[in-house]
Amino acid sequence: MEYFPKPSPYDNQREAMDIIRGALDTGRDVLFEGACGTGKTLAALAPALAHAREANKTVVITTNVHQQMRQFVREAREIHDAAPIRAVVFKGKGSMCHIDVDYEECQVLRDNTHEVVDAERDKRELEQRQQALLEESQAGDAEAAEAREAVLEELASVDADLEDLREGNICERYYENLAGDNDDFYQWLYDGVRTPEDIYQYAEDAGVCGYELLKDGIEGVDLAVCNYHHLLDPGIRAQFFRWLGRDPEDVVVVFDEAHNIEDAAREHATETLTENTLENALSELEEVDDARGAAAERVVAAFRDALEATYESSFGPGGDGPARVKAEVGANWEDVPVANDDRRDDLTLAFLQQYTGPGIKEDVDEALALGESLDEEYDEAYRNGETTTRRECFVLQAAEFVETYVEDGDELGQYPTAAVRRDEGTDEVYGRAELYTCIPRDVTTDLFDAVHASVLMSATLRPFDVTADVLGLDDPETMAFGLQFPEQRRRTFAVDTEPLFSSNREDPATQQEVSGALRDAVEFTPGNCLFFFPSYAEAKRYHDLLGEAPRASESSSGRRPRDGGVDAARYLDEPGTSAEELRQSFVADRNGVLFTSLWGTLAEGVSFDGDDARTVAVVGVPYPHLDERAEAVQNAYGRTFGDREETRSGGRHSSEDAGWRYAVEIPTVRKTRQAIGRVIRSPEDFGVRMLVDRRYTRASRTEMRKYSVNPTFPPEDRRELVDIDPEKLRFSMLNFYTDLDAYDGDPPSP
Repeated sequence: MEYFPKPSPYDNQREAMDIIRGALDTGRDVLFEGACGTGKTLAALAPALAHAREANKTVVITTNVHQQMRQFVREAREIHDAAPIRAVVFKGKGSMCHIDVDYEECQVLRDNTHEVVDAERDKRELEQRQQALLEESQAGDAEAAEAREAVLEELASVDADLEDLREGNICERYYENLAGDNDDFYQWLYDGVRTPEDIYQYAEDAGVCGYELLKDGIEGVDLAVCNYHHLLDPGIRAQFFRWLGRDPEDVVVVFDEAHNIEDAAREHATETLTENTLENALSELEEVDDARGAAAERVVAAFRDALEATYESSFGPGGDGPARVKAEVGANWEDVPVANDDRRDDLTLAFLQQYTGPGIKEDVDEALALGESLDEEYDEAYRNGETTTRRECFVLQAAEFVETYVEDGDELGQYPTAAVRRDEGTDEVYGRAELYTCIPRDVTTDLFDAVHASVLMSATLRPFDVTADVLGLDDPETMAFGLQFPEQRRRTFAVDTEPLFSSNREDPATQQEVSGALRDAVEFTPGNCLFFFPSYAEAKRYHDLLGEAPRASESSSGRRPRDGGVDAARYLDEPGTSAEELRQSFVADRNGVLFTSLWGTLAEGVSFDGDDARTVAVVGVPYPHLDERAEAVQNAYGRTFGDREETRSGGRHSSEDAGWRYAVEIPTVRKTRQAIGRVIRSPEDFGVRMLVDRRYTRASRTEMRKYSVNPTFPPEDRRELVDIDPEKLRFSMLNFYTDLDAYDGDPPSP
């Protein structure tokens, strides 16, 4: 409780803290699902910090959601005020650099600056030594005079070296770090919990490098806040732990929004190489006078030609790729599938056909050696001031990728693919090769095995066994807590509309039924409505349908029209527009309806508190676009986890079912649960949550069987779901909001 800054914890919070503390004391990982209001962050941080203090460890808490990062800072400050801790908030160099150089350039500048400062220190020491010897020799000490001559020779040598060093590239801000007194900075840093923006401004004013000061001063801190990148990238993780002065077994990791680790791990493991990089490598080789250049050129040119031939074959009638007509290729990357079930992928086969030489492995080894040699040359040239920027080595990048693509492309969990896009500046079409990682635990297992223990928390982690399988967690502690707010202040409806299968989304009768339910939601909600759809296209469809004028026959009959426009401002979220600006306009309205995609940026990590939104709906079961890449993930999951799924289900599910459940259905239901969690964010909140599709209903479990998603929801979520006919929705909403006295004036008439 020393690290719990509130007057007292909720009951569930107290229980969670006890479970987490017990798990950390025994080195076990924890999967912690808690709905909004559970107080997950403090429930994890308080026992983690207490354990870390007693066991001499550091707690690292991480998220990939900006809003949560800000929340961490607020709660770390509360803890600091109650029990002073040494806490730092860490971001990448790119967001904190004052001179805007990349990592390689920064490394050279640091090394050069160190050498200058070291040489200046040596010079000062030698000057002091020669002065002392001068005084001794003037007093008649012959040995001192002889020693002084040697010191003067060394001083002349250091002067010459220093002159050469000053001609090289250095960082003036880092020079001030090394040459100055930084006590005031560290006093300021640990007097509170400073954000990277705070540190940047301090450094800007003081003429120093805040990023390097932060790195140098974080050893042994109690708490570090960072983003996923610092933990999921193995190289960056190793550096980060070195800066903390900790071995991995001395670190406790807390992941927030942990349902996102799966996708983030794939992203970090995936490797790509563009045609532009290959062209740059070939241009680079033209400048090289080295016997290894011929081998490198054979490899790079053959791979470049193979990539071009592969995406070119997707154009025109009969092409297999998504871009049937070359002229229609846009600025976004479009996949050109190359994987085959019974042989190597088309790009590898094309490469083998294009390559002519003594042997691919031998030539790749020569290309790698040449690339490493060139990279060292570029580093030295920048270090010595011969160039003003640190040159990239494209030969090394190309050789490393080709080696990995050819050697690992047929491994389980690796999906080789290609893509094509158009450069908006030059209008040229060019390609990209990619090795996509399907199995996240190939990335995460090493992390979770190395650290002392981890706490993974989210509002949507269940089923826990699937999370543990996918991320490579061995026998974690698990716990789940539902919404702690009064149940009578919310209703969750499964609206029994026609299921929005892709085959009947165009059916006018289905559209009319769904539109009617959404109109009722808008009319009978005292405030804003938030509607999520499987895609931006579907969001636009219903945005337009709810804006149409009512039919004359119905509007003149005295009955409330079921297919007319809504009496509310309509906001449409579209790709390429600012979702945050749209959100701000929407929440300021108080009588609006926002249409967006569940796969957009507003479905999680964004709160719609209080009057910001009263009713939220997820329309249809928003499965993601199932392209070849998604099918590759399904296949890899099925092959990896199929036996476990069959065992758990008693043989009811096949490995194919496991692939679908692990890769598609469970992530989609998690997304759905995240979306309906955008409202009801405090005990004072109230509202309606709607799942608009027959597949959500309890009845669908027997009527629709394998198409029903109702069983995929956790038990307490299913308990709250009320099956409702769309024609009765308006009456239920009217009764609910009337009981809460939510209408401003007379309630609407049904």
